[in-house]
Order: sequence, then structure tokens, then C-alpha cells
Amino acid sequence: MEQNATIVVDLGFGDAGKGTIIDFLARKARISTVVRFNGGAQAAHNVIAPDGRHHTFAQFGSGTLAGARTHLSRFMLIDLTAMAQEAEHLAQLGCDDVFSRLTVDEDALVVTPFQKAANRLREISRGDGKHGSCGMGIGETMADMLAFPEWAVRARDLRNPETLEKKMRFFQEMKREEFRHQLEHLAFNPFAKNEAELLATPDAAALYARHLWRLAMRFRIVPGSYLRTIAAAGDLLFEGAQGVLLDEWHGFHPYTTWSTATPANALELLSEIGYDGSIERLGVLRAYFTRHGAGPFVTEDSGLSVMLPDAFNKPGTWQGDFRVGWFDLVMARYAITVSGGIDSLAITNLDRFAKIPDAKIAMAYHVPEERMVHDGKRIALSRIEGNMTRVDRLFRKETLTDLTYQEALTRLLQSAIPEYRPAPGNEEGYLQLIERELSVPVTITSHGPTALGKHLRTRLLKAA
Repeated sequence: MEQNATIVVDLGFGDAGKGTIIDFLARKARISTVVRFNGGAQAAHNVIAPDGRHHTFAQFGSGTLAGARTHLSRFMLIDLTAMAQEAEHLAQLGCDDVFSRLTVDEDALVVTPFQKAANRLREISRGDGKHGSCGMGIGETMADMLAFPEWAVRARDLRNPETLEKKMRFFQEMKREEFRHQLEHLAFNPFAKNEAELLATPDAAALYARHLWRLAMRFRIVPGSYLRTIAAAGDLLFEGAQGVLLDEWHGFHPYTTWSTATPANALELLSEIGYDGSIERLGVLRAYFTRHGAGPFVTEDSGLSVMLPDAFNKPGTWQGDFRVGWFDLVMARYAITVSGGIDSLAITNLDRFAKIPDAKIAMAYHVPEERMVHDGKRIALSRIEGNMTRVDRLFRKETLTDLTYQEALTRLLQSAIPEYRPAPGNEEGYLQLIERELSVPVTITSHGPTALGKHLRTRLLKAA
């Protein structure tokens, strides 16, 4: 029987509904394991089972309620405290075997409490210039791995208490020294008090090392080659985190994540095991666009934010407001391009979109001509119309050696004015418009939060 792998990515700024699509596919197909291929505990993939059980997945795969196993690849960042809390909630829902169904690649990075604390202190210090961080230490851990690779805490270190404590102490002392002139002041900030105290506590590294070592005894830590064994057991479902428009290299700097949110990591993992089955790249988008936190958002509409409050995304201390806007074809085209192409689309929240009067869709942007050039080259497909330039497609920079090109795209978006047209008055017409403009078929539609509201359309996914 032919093997199938489906790679699920969010083509927006995150929160498009990856978790609910993963749950649907896990129930529909012969899924053996959900493989997480980027991100960490900052993910928040909400799944509501047909029987009403609700869980927000961050470290475990969103197919867990459907019975699938979870494999955390080397591209995942592990937060064991968050993982234990998540497992406790899953046990309350009747899934008390999640650790026995979990494997973790030995090369996966582990986020220490000190990196999480430093991340939060750093975001607080930015004041009005916040990057929209989730405050979970993801960027801090990635930056430390690049600067101090020999000190990075990997999953394999969780089996060696002495090594674990040594590395934990290194990061505590480094972060304490970095913030030492601010710790006394920060201790009086209600949002920073706990983080400042953690960096200053003398025995914190030893205490946390023992705590994480005990937690890690509950699951298997395996070599990267173990993915071959997983693939041999059945079809694979690769679950991405965050959104392609937040990608570390292709997002709009500095409002990005330290994570590769395109299908690239999943494709690399499959290539490494010589996978010869079929591969489907499925992009997920809401019927309208959203963004949680700071950063350019061309089609944002404050009226929509009021009309479409989100059940699971509330204003937060670290990310800020949850923002809503109209479907943006320019952003969708860009996300598909930097993903290396997408085979099919899943469109979610169609039931909510249907209730919006006078709906519209962004076909293009109007941008000042001076924002169109970076390093002597144009950065978008465009034509001049009067005093402005009409843009319908952003160019991808093929060789990414720095982020100045992404900064130029950010400046373009910050000055862009959307060009709208009325959306078709019926769902089928709306979906056909999206398919025609993006040249990608919509194969899954979603009305409501559970798998019962998901439907296959046009053609069956290869994983089904």
C-alpha cells in the first residue's frame, strides 16, 4: 500500500485552524503519527472533539484526541513544564496515555526557565516597540543555540542530570549578568517580578534540572532515524506551528518568529529518511485574515475585530490584541510562493464569514513608488497608476543571507492601501474566486469547530 504524508501549514499569521484540520484528517485517514516540525510551547492549536471535549495543543500533536501518536522532531522546541501541564489536562479528558504515545528526537532543543524569563524581560524593555512575542522563550533559545551551540540544552541532555544542571546554570548566570543592572528595578514591575526573581535565585538551576529530569522519564527520547520506523507504521501527518507570514526568513522583520513555518523542515525530515511515498502540502487559511500581536496587517478592519471576536484568542500580556481583517490575496500569494508551492487549501471559519454583511476581498495594494525598490531591485510585481503603484504580488528573495530585504517588505506593507472588490454573495462563488486567484484548489471547507463541520471538496486529499 502506498505511503502518504500530508504537510499542514498555516498560510497566514497563525491561528487559521491548523489544529482542527489535523484532528479532522487524523479521524478521516489512516494516520499513524502526527509529526510536529517547528515551533514550541507558544503554539495554541485548539481542537474540539465531536463529543465536546476541548484541548489547546502546544507540545502534543493535534491528532491526539483522535488516537494518533505524537513525534516531536528535532525542529521542535520542548518546554517540559508546559508539556506536563498539557498532559494533565489531556488525562482529565480521558487521554491518560499521552506520554506512552510520545517520542522526542534527541536533538530537539529544550527551553530553559531562564531563557523564558529573559525573553519576557526583553519584550517588556521594548516598551511601545514590542515585537509581539508570545513570551515563551522560543526566540531566546534559538538565539542562544546559534551563539553558544555547545551549551544548548538538547533532549538527550534530559537523561544526564549532571550535564543538564551544568547547562542550566550557564544560562541562568548569563541571563542574570545581562540584566543585572535592571533586576532590582524590574522586581517592582508586576509583569517582570517573577522573571527577575528567577534569574536571581541561587539554587534555581539545580532545582529545575532535577525537575526536568524527572519529567523526561515519562517519554521516549529517540534518534532522528526513528522517523523511518514511524513512517513504516502508517501515513504521516506533519503539523506546522504559527504561520508562514511569521516565518523567520520570509516573514516581515522584525515582527516574526524564530522558526521555519514553511513546509521546508517537514520536507527535509522526509528527505533524510528517503521517503518515497506521496507528499501533499496543505495550506490552511481562514475565510478572513487575523493577526495576534504587533506587525503590519494591511487589511485590518477594527469593525471586523468587533464583529468577529475570537473564542480562543484574547488580548494578552505578551502578544497584545487579536486583530481581524479581510481576506488578502497579496499575502496569500506571497505565502504560497515562499512555501515552494501548495497543493491544496483548507478554508476555515466559513460559517462566521457568511454572517458578515457587505463582505469584500483585497485584490491588490496601492503603495508609494519609493517603497518599491531595495538594493537597486524591485520587490514586487507592480504597475504605476497615478501617484501610486499597484501591487498584486510580492517577490521572494531567493538567497537569504540577512533580513534587510524582509525589512524592506515590512516598510512596503506599512504604507500599503488595500484595493478591494465585493466578495461573491455565496460561499461557492467566494471559494471559486480564491481558487482562481491563487491557482490552488480548495479541498477542505470548515464550518464550525469540530470535525463534523469539515467537508472534502473538489477532490480527495491523498491522505484520505
